[in-house]
Amino acid sequence: MSDCLFCKIVDGSIPSIKVYEDDHVLAFMDIFPLTKGHTLLIPKKHHENVFDMNSEDAGQLFSVAPKIASAIKASFNPAGLNLLNNNGAPAGQSVFHFHLHFIPRYDQTDGFKATWQTKEKQLTTDLVTKYADKIKSQLSI
Repeated sequence: MSDCLFCKIVDGSIPSIKVYEDDHVLAFMDIFPLTKGHTLLIPKKHHENVFDMNSEDAGQLFSVAPKIASAIKASFNPAGLNLLNNNGAPAGQSVFHFHLHFIPRYDQTDGFKATWQTKEKQLTTDLVTKYADKIKSQLSI
């Protein structure tokens, strides 16, 4: 996809600071890092988001994810690590090429915050069970 920022990184027309590369995936440093070691992992083949990925391409990407995480841990010894992926603009996706963020966490004031506002009173066990059944009915594994 010629107008995709990450496709241009894959083809070399935009430079990046590479961490890992094979025939299927590329990992590079985020140019707007949240913390020391913030890394992105992308498939080389353009997929807009997780909904657009096939199982083969996803498998190749996620088979590399533990290697990237372990390398970050060995390099910087963070107290934790967030893996983050946003799918679609309402979810915060700003580059529409699937990418997985590896955000090393050093303390709770390091610039990244995820806020959970649970809805257990509105989303009762009966309702959640109905949701689970609906999801299961759509799986064709």
